Amino acid sequence: MSLEETEINEALAEIQRDPLAALDRLPPKQHLRGAAAPALFSADDVAQGRHIEGRDLLRQRHTMLDNGVVIRLAEVLPGRAPYEQHDRAENLVDRLEHRDLRAMEAAGLRESSLDESPWSDDYWGIYRGVLGCRYADPRFPSDADWAKNHAYVRDRPALEIAATGDLDAIDRLAPAEKYDLLVGDPQGTLTARMWQEGRAYYERDGKVERWMGICHGWAPAAYMLPRPRRAVTALAADGHTRLRFYPSDIKGLASLLWANTSAVSRFIGGRCNDKDPARDEIGRMSSSRCFDTNPGTWHLAIVNQIGVARRSFVLDATFDYEVWNQPAHAYSYRTFNPLEYRYASDLSRAIVPIDQFPPERDRFRRYRGANVAAIVGVVMEVDYVVETAPSHDTEDDPSRDGITRVRYIYDLELDPAGAILGGEWYQNRHPDFLWTPPPGARARTAADAYATGDWLEGQVIPGTWRSAALRAAEAYGGAAPLARIVERLIELARA
Repeated sequence: MSLEETEINEALAEIQRDPLAALDRLPPKQHLRGAAAPALFSADDVAQGRHIEGRDLLRQRHTMLDNGVVIRLAEVLPGRAPYEQHDRAENLVDRLEHRDLRAMEAAGLRESSLDESPWSDDYWGIYRGVLGCRYADPRFPSDADWAKNHAYVRDRPALEIAATGDLDAIDRLAPAEKYDLLVGDPQGTLTARMWQEGRAYYERDGKVERWMGICHGWAPAAYMLPRPRRAVTALAADGHTRLRFYPSDIKGLASLLWANTSAVSRFIGGRCNDKDPARDEIGRMSSSRCFDTNPGTWHLAIVNQIGVARRSFVLDATFDYEVWNQPAHAYSYRTFNPLEYRYASDLSRAIVPIDQFPPERDRFRRYRGANVAAIVGVVMEVDYVVETAPSHDTEDDPSRDGITRVRYIYDLELDPAGAILGGEWYQNRHPDFLWTPPPGARARTAADAYATGDWLEGQVIPGTWRSAALRAAEAYGGAAPLARIVERLIELARA
């Protein structure tokens, strides 16, 4: 990652020339690897604010942990930053070791990158049948119309395809169909549930929105579970049908597991559902729900989580309408003098004491906290992982991940000792909320306790695992695979 002095000064000069336009400008992004995230909303959707409604519906499906109490996102109280109770970095990060910029610099934390990026996966759109999608079948419609996609699979049942013994056709089955064959479920419960997800929307609305999927399961699974590195061959429950689970198939099952089972997570930030948030005369968000995550919280969280704890977290990159749940991978920041709007490599030259900052030169003076002693400007670039299309590639590694880089500009408010108190965004589009499961958290079904014994590659899974999978299907309405099977597939894919 590289932030050049000239580039920083040019960006700051633009803000200084027209701060109102700068506040409403989308943060610059570039796609470093992989295809750009798909545009899942039409221009009319965006104009009507339907992407905001969609984001909120998605967030309400999460279960979060706040101060030891499991809550729904819909119950999180909004509030004005800085540092409302629901917007404190210590409620998110594994280790809050550094609270001031000088300590961060002394520790060499101006930039940091995880040793390996969280793995990319598809968001498994509901309109294509979630994990019931036969993505490798060239005749599968992949149509925007859910009914056309469903009809293709309905008229070509997986059990009939398996009975033909056609290895190529079996290979092209959907991940959910392979799973049902693996556990010997004659009802195809997991596959049926995948298509039922879309049926409810289709019968109610006459369509299934393209944005709907399971990115809320992929984002945590991408770093809570190891990367499946190769394809795994298994025998179906009938003892003779060969099944090949590609890395994309295994990732999909892992994403579904984390999407539809209860796994505790830590959450900070509020909920901005306003389609056209109120702004003051300088263009700053006056809606308290739309201001956080506070820049101070953001800076403390990303430096301590990526740089110190060496573990990812999920950010809601809500400044546009592409995607919302993205696992963070790396960051790099530089400082600038907020009075002069100039890059300052020396932190001491970037920090402006509040008594030397003329009130008329500080656009955000009315919002500053009471104990602010100084202000410092920050330009940060963040790399996060984005979705990629599933494939029948037999191997997977970080070079295949989709990575996007975004730039945020903000200032930080410091207390007399230099600790970060809060700050102000120089862009209205910024990360909305941040969340992560704690270290060691697992997504599991209640039936996993019944899956005893071991399963070796190329063998039929033990009978206890099959019966546990059927128990899980019954308990979760067919919505969740058995965690023991998913985790064992990953172990085999890494052997």
